Amino acid sequence: MPTVLQHEKYASFDDFYPDYLSEHTNRTCRQLHFAGSTLALLCLALMLLTHNLWWLLSAALCGYGFAWVGHFWFEKNQPATFRHPLYSFMGDWVMYWQLLTGQISF
Repeated sequence: MPTVLQHEKYASFDDFYPDYLSEHTNRTCRQLHFAGSTLALLCLALMLLTHNLWWLLSAALCGYGFAWVGHFWFEKNQPATFRHPLYSFMGDWVMYWQLLTGQISF
């Protein structure tokens, strides 16, 4: 099913973010995003502590892997990463903060 994200160019992140949120209506998808982002932060902390760059790869695999499972199996849509990589990355962290602070429900 085509979405607005597939066709539209955005003038700013503020224009993009409402459409990004509309592609995260499934609760399990949001939970997987949150879990993957939390694990990615943990991996980055371990990279800083151990000076082992393999943790950077682990961070990317956790962050994107969990999110993509959420999209393909639960949300049944294509991740915005494929169409708007920078805005999607930014959207992940804004949504993470909003989930963490209760602005968006799990």
